[in-house]
Amino acid sequence: MADKEKFIEAINAGYTHKGDSIILGAGILDGAPVEGLQIKAPLKMMNRHGLIAGATGTGKTKTMQGIAESLSAKGIPCLLMDVKGDLSGLAQEGAINTKIEERSKSIGIKWKQHAFPVEIYSISNDAGVRMRATVSEFGPVLFSKILDLNDTQAGVVSLVFKYSDDKQMPLLDLKDFKKVLQFLTNEAKAEIKGDYGAISTASASTILRKIIEVEQQGAEQFFGERSFEVEDLIRIDNQGYGYLSIVRLTDMQSKPKLFSTFMLSLMAEIYATFPEIGDADAPKLCVFIDEAHLIFDTASKALLDQLETMIKLIRSKGVGIYFVTQLPTDIPAAILSQLGMKVQHALRAFTANDRKAIKLTADNYPLTEYYNTEELLTSLGTGEALITVLNEKGNPTPLAHTLLCPPRSRMDILTPEELNTLVSKSNVVKKYNEVIDSKSAHEILTDKLAAHIEETAEEDSAKEQKKENDEPGMIEKAVTSSAGKQVMRTAASIITRSLLGAIGIKSTTRRKKKSGWF
Repeated sequence: MADKEKFIEAINAGYTHKGDSIILGAGILDGAPVEGLQIKAPLKMMNRHGLIAGATGTGKTKTMQGIAESLSAKGIPCLLMDVKGDLSGLAQEGAINTKIEERSKSIGIKWKQHAFPVEIYSISNDAGVRMRATVSEFGPVLFSKILDLNDTQAGVVSLVFKYSDDKQMPLLDLKDFKKVLQFLTNEAKAEIKGDYGAISTASASTILRKIIEVEQQGAEQFFGERSFEVEDLIRIDNQGYGYLSIVRLTDMQSKPKLFSTFMLSLMAEIYATFPEIGDADAPKLCVFIDEAHLIFDTASKALLDQLETMIKLIRSKGVGIYFVTQLPTDIPAAILSQLGMKVQHALRAFTANDRKAIKLTADNYPLTEYYNTEELLTSLGTGEALITVLNEKGNPTPLAHTLLCPPRSRMDILTPEELNTLVSKSNVVKKYNEVIDSKSAHEILTDKLAAHIEETAEEDSAKEQKKENDEPGMIEKAVTSSAGKQVMRTAASIITRSLLGAIGIKSTTRRKKKSGWF
């Protein structure tokens, strides 16, 4: 039996913060919550990223929902990647029941049902505000990393971007990029050789195949206009609540490359757009990525390096990234080491590999005299978790077995009718759901090639006409030919004889006389 007074003292010392904070739950000792012993996370450190992990059915999604609610209530907007389609209930009030009342009393909070300001987004044909980005906005480096190209192929991509910029041909969607690449490989091959360099057919073919690969995962719906403006993620409603922007990604489990592309482009755009704010009293935006393993399972080393760099740098913009997954080992070690908050739900020990994963997970948490962490990981109840956060000085807090706060919004999804109503009332849906097809590289080159073909056809027609005009006619050909000349001489002789005969002179007599002159 652990020393309760000592435990309360340690928890109070670790989780009492000077600045503003959110309540995560109540501390548990020897299997029972200590009433009023609250586990809190300081807002000042919420830009230091975090992890929510645990086996299926242990409450990860509800934990994410509850933390997002608490941040929204503090005026902090959140972006939530909803891969399973579980989070739309944030837009509706929850319902009270006995379990919620008991849990709230144990934690020492007053539970009140509440609906939160929600915006539904989509990068596919799902209902919601469309999120898009142009190829130009990616730039050659990021675009090459997404396609997992080698240095030579990446050089070709840079050439395409440079040529398009020089010729003022916007690269808005994938068909623009493909059109320029094909043009430079064929019609403009000789033109670019001196100023830009040659493009090998092998490199061009590989790049096209890579583009087709991401197109098959739906990327053609993501690339294009109108580009999403990340400032729309940090809106506050008229009651001071931060908007909860939910991106519906229910079909992304079969499209991991598109998911990685979307996430990386979004974080890059946030980093490029948001100003530096350093260590502010509260984050500007918190991003929750459900089923985070989808990003890392198929990511190339170049893409992982880019993500690691982004995680390290983006916190200075006031942005916290929270990964939600089954095992901490789903996250690369270099990124896992950057995550300040850790919320660990129960794990299952069915196999030897499971037991090994549990041991590795236990080693990721601070040592504690109050729990056997490795054993506790397999016995945590639903809605319970092991928690450690960073205090305001940046030090890890003591590991706390925690009874988590219940969400105040609906712990179920919206009906299709409710979802459509929510989307139709959106203030930004008209801004982004309008289909725009501006004149870009594809149209410019198509017009240019069509004009060239027409001009060539006209030139060929003119040459043919001139040739026809310059060629002699049938009669002229007949007259100037050898046979024609002979015919003409014969005809002339006949005509001459006829004329002489008409005036009484015989040609034979003339010949005889002529013959006597010599």
